[in-house]
Amino acid sequence: MGSGSGFTNPSLNHQQPSTSDYAEQHKPSSEFSSRDEYLEHELQIMSPKRWRPNLPFRDYRFEWEDTIPALAGTIGKVVMVGAIAATFAGQLGLGDAFILENVRYELVIVAFFILLFSGFLLPTANLAGTHGPLIPLIPIVVAAGGHPMAFGLLIGIFGMLLAISKGGSLLANLTSKGVCGGLLLYLGFIGTTSQVKKLFAWAQGIDMAHIAFVVILSTIVLYALLEHWKKRWLAVPLSCLLGGGLAFLLGAPFEFHTSPGLPNMNPAYWWGENTGWMLGLPGIEQFIVVLPFAVLAVAMWSPDFLGHQVFQKISYPAKTEKVQMNIDDTMVSAATRQVAGSLMGGANFTSSWGTYIVPAAIAKRPIPAGAILTALFCVAAGLLGYPMDLAIWEPVLCVALIVGVFVPLLEAGMEMTREGKTTQSAAIVVFASSLVNPAFGWSLTMLLDNLGLIGCKERSAELSKMNRWIIPGIMFVVLTGVMALVGLLPGIPAILNHG
Repeated sequence: MGSGSGFTNPSLNHQQPSTSDYAEQHKPSSEFSSRDEYLEHELQIMSPKRWRPNLPFRDYRFEWEDTIPALAGTIGKVVMVGAIAATFAGQLGLGDAFILENVRYELVIVAFFILLFSGFLLPTANLAGTHGPLIPLIPIVVAAGGHPMAFGLLIGIFGMLLAISKGGSLLANLTSKGVCGGLLLYLGFIGTTSQVKKLFAWAQGIDMAHIAFVVILSTIVLYALLEHWKKRWLAVPLSCLLGGGLAFLLGAPFEFHTSPGLPNMNPAYWWGENTGWMLGLPGIEQFIVVLPFAVLAVAMWSPDFLGHQVFQKISYPAKTEKVQMNIDDTMVSAATRQVAGSLMGGANFTSSWGTYIVPAAIAKRPIPAGAILTALFCVAAGLLGYPMDLAIWEPVLCVALIVGVFVPLLEAGMEMTREGKTTQSAAIVVFASSLVNPAFGWSLTMLLDNLGLIGCKERSAELSKMNRWIIPGIMFVVLTGVMALVGLLPGIPAILNHG
């Protein structure tokens, strides 16, 4: 790590030049004493190439562990894109047919960009996923007269500017372990409790509240056993099987109703005045309306991307810097995918794909192999239809997100905050995030931590004036100012009048 920074960016680390290519250093798993040792060796010998072809078997291999993050990522994608499309549909008066068709369309779109970037040209770029924290903003955007294409295009443009300027990795390097750990703790706790509540709400809705209790309790025991057996990477498929199987055996209703089909692939259909979104193309005024929301969306990328990169660093063994997630490359991938998806008519707003990268890190697998499987799974789910029904069934969905994403984030946060000097910053992140949201909590605590008011005073003293308060201060003022404009600060009316 560089002096005065919390974490270094893998793209800046050149301490481990490759002595030979991956194919020459690869050894069969039978030559290792354990599966973990084999997987760790695979991570250590890979030499990903940026903006050059990375090919299976020459530069990386497929292992059956890759199916786990691919499965979890596909479930997460179906759910999150469905949530965004449903939120827009509710505000614009569009029906369930629009939601289903657009989710299918997005699954096909994202598969192409997964293969192009994470699987081929930028193997250290995490997959371009869905920006969940933006969902509560959608009704505000629509009420203000915003247009989904204008919103998506501006997010992509601002995201590309942040990536080109290396702003994402700069902010990551200015974030200490305490701030990162607190952010992970908050995201993990809020996510876990929200999914537990969601499962109980579903069970109570069918007058079978006991099903939620049995499913959660059984999942806890299973997760503990997998931890004991050091097979935690199997948590997603086994928990989905256990949760869905128990719920069905206990009498919960379930049926397949989404038949196979191909979505309409014509952008003119999606942006027609009487078809698709039924909005036509956006005008200049609609770009102006969504401008502050787009700034906020991209500003919220940094804590999201940082949390995923940090989790991967904790989960991977030593000497694997070359295969760790690169924040700036991930932003390039996400921004490009956002612009293309919005032009084509998709409902997705992109960010780093958490439901993929967290299980992949637990399984000790690099990004590209699982990425290719994720693309295939997404296409299969979109075309077949039936897997989409299973993925959004609460006993499967909720336990998959709990054991695949949120509990591991809790564990990583606790791991990072074991030292006394980190606990102060971690506590303030949680406190401030509870006041507004994680982006506010991260920016405020990063400023306080770098100023030396909390956390490690020695680290603060080593920072330059620019890194100690100017950059963190600008970030906090910009984020808080935009939140004030759009009405995200509790108790303070929005400055912009959406009348």
